[in-house]
Amino acid sequence: MNIKFRDYVPVQTLDEVILESISDGVFSVDEKWRVSFFNRAAEEITGIPREEALGRLCSEVFRSSMCEADCALRQTIKNGKPIIGKSCYIIDATGRRIPISVSTAVLRNNQGKVIGGAETFRDLSEIEALRHELEGRVQIGDIVSHSPLMQRVCEVLPAIAASPSTVLITGQTGTGKELMARSIHTLSPRSNGPFVAVNCGALPDTLLESEFFGYRAGAFTGAVKDKPGRFALAAGGTLFLDEIGEISAALQIRLLRVLQERVFEPLGATRSETADVRIIAATNKDLSEEVRAGRFREDLYYRINVVHLELPPLEKRREDIPILARHFINRFNLLQNKDVKGLSAEALSLLMAYSWPGNIRELENVIERSFVLCQKGLIELKHLPKELIDGREGYVELNMRATRRASEEDAIMLALKKNNFNRMAAAKELGIHKSTLFRKIRKLGIRLPDKPKRKKAST
Repeated sequence: MNIKFRDYVPVQTLDEVILESISDGVFSVDEKWRVSFFNRAAEEITGIPREEALGRLCSEVFRSSMCEADCALRQTIKNGKPIIGKSCYIIDATGRRIPISVSTAVLRNNQGKVIGGAETFRDLSEIEALRHELEGRVQIGDIVSHSPLMQRVCEVLPAIAASPSTVLITGQTGTGKELMARSIHTLSPRSNGPFVAVNCGALPDTLLESEFFGYRAGAFTGAVKDKPGRFALAAGGTLFLDEIGEISAALQIRLLRVLQERVFEPLGATRSETADVRIIAATNKDLSEEVRAGRFREDLYYRINVVHLELPPLEKRREDIPILARHFINRFNLLQNKDVKGLSAEALSLLMAYSWPGNIRELENVIERSFVLCQKGLIELKHLPKELIDGREGYVELNMRATRRASEEDAIMLALKKNNFNRMAAAKELGIHKSTLFRKIRKLGIRLPDKPKRKKAST
């Protein structure tokens, strides 16, 4: 097959007619890495018209996960060896991430000189969707879950992301509220804008106000030049206000005005600025209870609680523990250049049984600490933090003690009832001494019916 390098003209050769007819995307580049051929399927998969693609650098057209350091086509041109069926993803014209498989080849002229390269790529979106369905999981952005509770949240996420409404995300500490906020931003029409996060509980009010709104030079001692606030830095994008329940009453008033009027004033400024941001707030507090207690303004609560997402704790979505653990293992393998394969059956069983008061953040911490002791292979029980092991023994001992106590109480009550609460007869049936039975009755707190009073003999 001889692909000619030229500006795009209507297809005439039989080879090019075939390339236009297949469902795989095909493109070629010249020696300067500029796109010289771009077929119909490539247009459909990427959403980029060939008129825009031709003549541009291929990295500008495809924005592939391999472009930065692992370009398959670059490897092929360098060593002359074709690559077949390598998996990666590209970002299409709408910003959607599309999984693909690529195959590459070197292009040579009649004298055998390398004059570029060609690549075919296949859209694997349907295969990925089917695989996720078969695995019983849902994926929205970076959020992957098996849990029915999380799947209900993920089902409404695209609609929430498409709207401009303010979102309130609630849930315990460590449940992934910021990750959820980032996913909403990524799926929203503002995805090309910045995502700016502020932890409202980490700064005192005096600093938080300047962090929100910025200041002008001379606004206070030490303000030698203008500093933009987070509202200005997030212009055109999303501002994430984490732990919003921690802000003071005075700052609540200022924030309410921004949400109502969509303007703010930097400290020391004489003119208002437009707040072109979408607000996503998060808290681990019950804000409705805070409103009733007078610690949070009711009008601000209704302003931020337009759309409400509640993230379940990890204890209620245990189905996600294996997949989350695998995600963290893959990440720490890359960061620490290790080859940990996963969790042993015993280690996974312990993680599944644990209560996870710190939720996903605690699970991530446990996996990271396990990497200190585990260099390769599987993470075993001996690699897990001591408090998890000790906790497991405590749970087992407590469970056995409670079960033994309940069984003993049931056996004693059954024997007593069977013998009309005659303790001598009940002790004989149980095979214990009557004093042992009396001691156990007192220890277990068993309440016995009062004995009927004997009538005095008449004289």
